[in-house]
Order: sequence, then C-alpha cells, then structure tokens
Amino acid sequence: MARLLVLLLAGLPFAALSQDRYPVDWDRVEEEALGHFTALLRIDTTNPPGNETEVANYLRDALAAEGIDGRLYAMEPGRDNFVARLPGNGSKQPVLVMAHTDVVGVQRENWSVEPFDAVRRDGYIYGRGTLDDKDNVTAGLMLLTMLKRANVALDRDIIYLAEAGEEGTPEFGIDYMIDEHWDEIEAEYCLAEGGTTVARDGDVRYVSIATTEKFPMRVELLARGTAGHGSVPRVDNALAALATAVAKLSDWQPPMRLNDTTRTYFERLASISPEENAAHYLGLFDPDRSAASQRWLAEHEPQHNALLRTGVSPTILSGGFRRNVIPSDATAMLDVRALPDQDPEAFYADMAAVINDPNVELVRRPIYRPPGTPSPIDNEMFEVIEAVNQRMFPQAVTLPTMLTGATDMAQVRAQGIPCYGFGPIRDEQDMASGGGAHGDDERILEDSLLPLVQFLWYAVLGIAASP
Repeated sequence: MARLLVLLLAGLPFAALSQDRYPVDWDRVEEEALGHFTALLRIDTTNPPGNETEVANYLRDALAAEGIDGRLYAMEPGRDNFVARLPGNGSKQPVLVMAHTDVVGVQRENWSVEPFDAVRRDGYIYGRGTLDDKDNVTAGLMLLTMLKRANVALDRDIIYLAEAGEEGTPEFGIDYMIDEHWDEIEAEYCLAEGGTTVARDGDVRYVSIATTEKFPMRVELLARGTAGHGSVPRVDNALAALATAVAKLSDWQPPMRLNDTTRTYFERLASISPEENAAHYLGLFDPDRSAASQRWLAEHEPQHNALLRTGVSPTILSGGFRRNVIPSDATAMLDVRALPDQDPEAFYADMAAVINDPNVELVRRPIYRPPGTPSPIDNEMFEVIEAVNQRMFPQAVTLPTMLTGATDMAQVRAQGIPCYGFGPIRDEQDMASGGGAHGDDERILEDSLLPLVQFLWYAVLGIAASP
C-alpha cells in the first residue's frame, strides 16, 4: 500500500484540470485527517443509543475554527445531525456530501483490541466505524476545511451532512432531515458511502461506485397447526409446515433482471477477470448460456448471484417449547432484498404461490427504506468520478455497482437526487479475511485514508469549482 500511495501522490496534481489552481500540502492533510479520524473513532456512537450529538459537536467546533458555520438538527436529544454549507455563486445546484456518525455494536470478547481506542497496528487502524462510516465523516470534514482554506471559487454550494441513525434508525437521521429540513440539504448530486477501491498486491484493480441498491422487504412466516403430544404425529404440524415453506423459498430462484448498473458492472468486470469468470459474466447476456452462468455464480460467487434478482434468505426460525409437545405455531424471519424496481405486492404474491400452503401466513414488516431509481452513469457527476478514478488509478476500471445492503442514499435517491457511493482502498486478501464493516476487528489500511480524502477533493472540484 505504501508503494501504491507513492505512485498516487507522484501523479498529483492533475494536469489541465481546475484542481491545478489549488495546490495542496498532502503531507499536512494526511496528518490532520488522521488526527480527526482517530478522535472520531474514540467517540462511542454505538446505535442504540447513538450519542451522535458528541460527534456533531466535534464537527461543529472543528469547522467553526476554520470560519465555517454549522447547525445541529435533532428529533430527540442526543441524536443530532450536523449540516454545514460552503456557498457557491449559485450558477449551478448544490452538491451534498453525506456520511453517518453512528456505528453498530460490538462483541468485545471477539476483538483483539479495544473497539473504541483507534489502535494503530501493522499498517492498519482498528476500531468500530473505521470503514462504516467515520472514514467518510473525516473525508467530508477535511473537504470543507480544504475548500475554505484554499478559498476555492465554487459554482455550487457544497453541503456537508453528518447524519444520525443510519444503522437501523433512519427516523432520527435522514428521514428527519428530509421530512423537516429538506431545504437545508436539497442538492443536484449526492456523494456518500457505499463504494470500495479494490487493490491486489498494492495495485488498484477497480473502483466500485455505488449507483443503486436493493431495498429490504422483511417478511415473517407464521405457520399454524394443532397442538398435541409429540407421541402422536399430525399432518398439520406447524413446524413441519414452516420447514417445508422455508425450503421451498430457499430453492426458489426469482427471474434474473439486470439494470443499467448491473449490466455495465458485469461487462466491465469481465474485462479485468480471468477467462473462466469473464465467460460466465458475459454469458449472463447470452440466452443460450445465461442459465448455466447463473448456476455458476450461485455456486461460486454468491455475492454476484445476489445482484441478479430479488433474493430471499431465512435468518431466524422459532417454534416449540418442549421436546414432547407439538406447538400450535412456529415462525421464520426472512430477509428479502429487492431489486430497485421490484413491485412489493407482486413479490409477496409470488412468495405465497411458491409456499402454496393455507396454514402458512406471510406477515409483512414495514419497508423502512424506499426503492429508488438507479443513479445515471451517463451524467456529468459520473463522468467526473470516472475521470478522477482514471487519473488516480490509471490501470483500474470504474465499476458502477448495485449494493445488496442498504444505505441512507436510498431515501435521497427517492427524492430524485442521483447518489454515488465511494470508499477507501481495501486489499482483496484483506477483504476475504474479515475485519470489514460490522465485523470483529473492523479496520482500515492506514495509508488509504488520504486517497479517500483526495478522491472527494478532486471529485468535488471537478463538479463544483468555477472554471
């Protein structure tokens, strides 16, 4: 990674771009960014309860020291969102830079370090939130700081939103800001979490930019039957009915449906992949080979298989209380991740038809993240992103990506705002060995924080700086 960073810095600043007018002392930026990053990691914002106000106050004070005013907005005490804005000349609409300040919980016994101590070890920084999402919180803080210090002339306002509640309670964060303070964050484009810059042996292979995501449709199966003594088998055993229903849904493959993002993703991924893998990626588009390619992905690359269709995963089974008692009911929780254009009602009906058992009821859970139109990959923002990636990582390709997980970009996209998710450099081997977002020993390569800041800096200058 050190070799990668040296090559990266040697290529900057970029020739013939507006960014050349604003030279940056990157050594100073890196030192300052690492200071903010470690300070933010040491603030425990585990959700629940959140405690995001402490981070919001930190950001407000840090930017106030640079002469940038920010405001706090909270639906409940202790769960503040933070907004700061650098004004442009108004000739173009704003850009929103968004990151969330809360983190998921930890199982301390499974960590090799204290999760909120920001431990630096063997080229990594360990801590809850290193990848999700205090790296982006730091990048946004540094962006506004650098724009202000350089007195960058802007055609667009730059809005920085550090939001609460992304980890399962968006009503405190992005929902609240959209419902109550939309005028403070409305923009033409949004940049946020969700992407990854993927390296192998120190060389970046591709840059994943999230342009859309699946949305969660949680469903509970409720099977009913007649209770009785375990010594008398029954044809209406609730546990048996539930097991059969779960097995049917697990075996079911809804039809493949690609969109502009996933189609481009597989086409570009094929160009940098081994021959066998590339053949299966391209085979998805060939009617004669598609079924075989889909089976291969299901067996060998489940993450890619999940991009092809709305998926159903059983996650919790519950039923019974004694080994010699047949229960009257049993339940299963299903995690349904739907394609952006999925019709929920139609999919519920399809699930019921697959189960085909009147004793098993589908109980729908609220859909708390809305479906949204995939963000375009042929507009000015994506062109800027591709240009920045090409100059930072000349041998890499940019892959527009559909996330199988969920982010607060969903709510922003639902307002008609194209959103693009970016992320830090991660090594393929490291990604396969754990330490990722939400995992034990969550960690980030120490050298990857600066390129993250650089990407955001050059992308924002490319889309917003005055000619």
